[in-house]
Amino acid sequence: MNRLLFVSILMLGFSACKPDLKPAKEYPAPTPVSLAQKPFFPPAVVPADNPLTVQGIELGRHLFYETKLSGDNTQSCASCHNQELAFTDNGRRFSVGITGAVGSRNSMALFNLMWTNRFFWDGRVATMRQQVLLPIEDPIEMHESLQNAVAKLQQTNLYPDLFGKAFGSDVVTTERMAKALEQFILSIQSTDSKFDRFRVNPVLNPLNSEETRGFNLFMREFSPPGSGRPTGADCFHCHGTHLFTVNNFTNNGLDENPAVGFSIVTNDPTDIGKFKTPSLRNVAVTGPYMHDGRFATLEDVMDHYNEHLKSSPTLDPNLKSQGVGLGLSAQDKADIIAFLHTLTDSVYLNNPAYKSPF
Repeated sequence: MNRLLFVSILMLGFSACKPDLKPAKEYPAPTPVSLAQKPFFPPAVVPADNPLTVQGIELGRHLFYETKLSGDNTQSCASCHNQELAFTDNGRRFSVGITGAVGSRNSMALFNLMWTNRFFWDGRVATMRQQVLLPIEDPIEMHESLQNAVAKLQQTNLYPDLFGKAFGSDVVTTERMAKALEQFILSIQSTDSKFDRFRVNPVLNPLNSEETRGFNLFMREFSPPGSGRPTGADCFHCHGTHLFTVNNFTNNGLDENPAVGFSIVTNDPTDIGKFKTPSLRNVAVTGPYMHDGRFATLEDVMDHYNEHLKSSPTLDPNLKSQGVGLGLSAQDKADIIAFLHTLTDSVYLNNPAYKSPF
């Protein structure tokens, strides 16, 4: 046989045995999301390297409710963050992981987090993108390696295509997973409470007399006995912006020998006992309260500030000036709580965009 003909036949045989190589699927660019500017709220703050997109947020929503991110495929982020309770953990003081291990911090509410600066009660994480991965690997929470979580998602029929739509290729990676979760959580907003509607149009959406009095007490300085000034609860120093948090870390007088708190980040002894000041939006549905969930009700919280402050070297100066407490009457406390109920946002609590896609 002609040598050239033999080589040609041989090459043809090899070619016939070669498996078909499917071209990589091409995905259109994701659709940008522009969040509407709400009255009285700051402009949106979104990471420059992770702009919000329709597809990225949708992927993040799936991941937030995905139990495959846990070691035994039973627990998701949503297991400890229930939307109907402002994404807190169903009234539990501490969350329980897949092994039955119990945490030591109360589950925090999730909303308006594009306007916050550090995450976790002690502020030990600087960005949401870092924060979202830590519960997955935490042995007392979801107890799964990121490598295994990525592999499980890659093997599904669902997730490669969702990742492709969000990021241009169907490869699942830890970074993309973190970015998608960050997009979804940063998209969660609470901006439509009774108080918001009152601020926009007080004539059409008035507060009642108890709520109005509670708001005035909330925004008024503490009035020492004999000062001649009207009673004030002095809440606004830590919760006075339209976000109802000034995003600082404060020792609010829980203990004479307080826990480490923010000093775990700064290594500064003057930060011992300081924990993140949470927003009071939706506070009526987020109990129990404080970093360790020690107070079951808003009445308990009011009693703490009114009568049971504990002094320590790092106690917030505004609380230190109050001495033994605020001196509020039972009616004062009830009116402040009535005002706090106006911060509940039923639109956010029931928004289908934040619900499980499954």
